Amino acid sequence: MIEKLASSLGRNDEEPNIELAKELAKTENRKGIKEIVIGLNNSKEQIANDCIKVLYEIAEIAPKLISEYAGNFTQLLKSKNNRLVWGSMTALSKIVSLNPDEVFNNLDIIVKAYEKGSVITVDNSITVFAELVRAGKKYEKKVFPIIIEHLENCRPKEVGQHAERAFICININNSKKYKETLLKRRDLLTDAQKKRVDKLLNRL
Repeated sequence: MIEKLASSLGRNDEEPNIELAKELAKTENRKGIKEIVIGLNNSKEQIANDCIKVLYEIAEIAPKLISEYAGNFTQLLKSKNNRLVWGSMTALSKIVSLNPDEVFNNLDIIVKAYEKGSVITVDNSITVFAELVRAGKKYEKKVFPIIIEHLENCRPKEVGQHAERAFICININNSKKYKETLLKRRDLLTDAQKKRVDKLLNRL
C-alpha cells in the first residue's frame, strides 16, 4: 500500500491518498489498512504524513475499520510532528464512539495534546471530549468539566464553533451548566457570534 501513497508516486497533492482511503474503505481491506497504520512509524516523514491522511479519510467514511487503532492514534498525540498530532486527533474524533474505553484510558495524553495543540488539534479534541461524554455517564463526570472550562476560557471567536461541537453531549443533567457558561460568554461576542450561540440556546 505504501507504493500507492502520494509521496511514493512523486505527487505533491493529496488526491492519491484520498483515493487510496476510498479504495481501502470500499473493499474493507483490513490487511491494507494495517500496512498504512505501520507506515505511521516510517522514518520518512512524508510517508508517515500520507498514512495519517489516508487513515483519517477512512475514519470519515468507515470508522469501524480503524476503531481498533485508537491506541495507536493516542500515542501519536505525543509526536513532534504536528501533522501526525492533528491528524490523529481528527481520526480519534471519528472513532471515539466506537471505542470509548480505549480513548478514555488515554485521556491524560489527549488533554496534554489539547492544551498545547494547534487550532485543528483543539477543534477535534472538543469533539473527542463531547463524544466521550455522550458515550456514557462513567466518562461524563471527568470529561464534561473539561468542556465547560474550555468554553469559559477559549477566545470569543471560538465559543460558537466549540459550543456547537459540544452540543452533541448535552443532556437533561448537564444542560444547565452548559447554558450558564454560554450566557456568561455571550456579552463578549460580536452580533454574528451571538447569533450562533443563540441558536444553540434555543435548541436546549
